[in-house]
Amino acid sequence: MTQTVMQTAETKTEQLTEKHTDIFGKIAEVYTELFNHDGYGDFRVEMKILRRGQKEVIIHCGKQHRFVVDCNDALKTQHPLKALLKRDILA
Repeated sequence: MTQTVMQTAETKTEQLTEKHTDIFGKIAEVYTELFNHDGYGDFRVEMKILRRGQKEVIIHCGKQHRFVVDCNDALKTQHPLKALLKRDILA
């Protein structure tokens, strides 16, 4: 059973890494488009906390590119009481 739990955790880590790779790829693509553009351009990245331990990453550049990423691990580094309060507020 422990082996199954570890395999599941590894699979989730691989999926999360894959999503981050997609996001970084889109940021690089937008940067390249703006750099090659003849005029002025800007872009920004916005992150919103969603329910169910997720974050929404929005890349603005004339249009929006949206990604939803699990972030349960982000609360692990916080004080346990603060993590519980955040989890309750977001639920």
